[in-house]
Parts: sequence; structure tokens; C-alpha cells
Amino acid sequence: MRKPTHSFRGAALGVVAAAAVVAVAGTGPAQAHAPSDRAEAQAAAPQGTPGHLVPRELPPHSSSDWYASDVTPGLPETPPFCVEKTLPSAGATHRTFWTEYDTGATEIVVRTGTVEAARKLAAAAEKKIQNCAADWGRDYPQGTASGRDYGALTAEDGAHVYGVHTSYPDSEPGIHLFGVGRDGRTVTVVSWGEMGGYDQAPVADFKRTTTTAVVKLYHP
Repeated sequence: MRKPTHSFRGAALGVVAAAAVVAVAGTGPAQAHAPSDRAEAQAAAPQGTPGHLVPRELPPHSSSDWYASDVTPGLPETPPFCVEKTLPSAGATHRTFWTEYDTGATEIVVRTGTVEAARKLAAAAEKKIQNCAADWGRDYPQGTASGRDYGALTAEDGAHVYGVHTSYPDSEPGIHLFGVGRDGRTVTVVSWGEMGGYDQAPVADFKRTTTTAVVKLYHP
């Protein structure tokens, strides 16, 4: 029986690796604590790119600042848990976030051609997240997984927040939060995760993060 390739232990190691690569480039945690508005402006995406979250807009971490990559065209090299093979690369931009510990996050923004296409994409992402625990459980029957619906948010053309918990023998459990929202023909999917359970999930803060992510979108 293979162990889950999407356990949060693996995701956390990926976050650490990403931070190490950025540090080598000279913009890692040692040089980028609590980015100022000026630093955030310098890392802003080219004009015409939908707005993305910045580190200070993520749920606060008790023991670390948040750090972020630049806004990058396309999808992340490692897609966020639960929404693999759901979002198109065309029209997509993303930013990854990490802390000095095991907590990480990703925002993917997709600007589609029409409002209807965006509506369908957001619905597909929500369905994938809603089915994630059951799908994971079928792939890894020795583990356990569950999902929670944390409800809709009033933000632009709508948003929704979900939680997914996974646990596998001899591996750390993982708790994940997801926010999906839309403004016109632009969709955002925000994911947050760390090792632990539902009681550690910063749901209220994550709802504010998701609302902020949707409000920062725009469409012509």
C-alpha cells in the first residue's frame, strides 16, 4: 500500500524547499520579515494582472511571519491539494506563501474569457473540494478523511469556504482550508494548510482572507 503523495508532511517539505530556493536568491525569510507596503508594491504583478493576496492578509501565524513568492503566470509546479487538474493554466497566475514552520498557502487566480466560463470554473473547483475527502479515502483506504462546509461569504459575485482533514497511519495528520470566489470573469482559489486537526484551523481569519482575495479581483 503506497502512502499518500498529498499528505501534508510532503506539502510542508515542499514549502521548506521553496523557502530555501528563495533564500538562495537573496529574498528569503532572513531578508524579508513582515513585508512593508513598499516591498509589497515592488513585488506587484504587471499592470493588467488581477490583484493577489499579500502576506499580511493571510491568517496570522503564532510563531512566524508569512513570506511570499512573486505573482507568477500559470499554475504552481505542485498544484494545491484537492484541486489538482481542475484549474486551467491559460489565464492563470499564482502566488505561494510559507512560514518558518509547517504552515503554507497558495492563491491561484484565473481570468476566463466570459462570466459564464468563470461561473462554471468556480463551480467545478467547489465540487472538487466537496468531493476531496471521499476521493482521498478511496485512494488511501487505510487512512481517514473528512470535509466541512464553512459556508458562503458575501463578496463580489460570491465565495465559499471549506475544510478538509486527512490522517494516515504513521504520518502526520493534515488540516486544509479552501476558499473559492468569483468577481465577473475572474476566479480565485485560496488554499491554506498545516499539520494538525480542525481545532487548529483559523476559520474566521481564513474567511477574512478569502473575502479580501475576492474583493481584490476585478473584471472589465
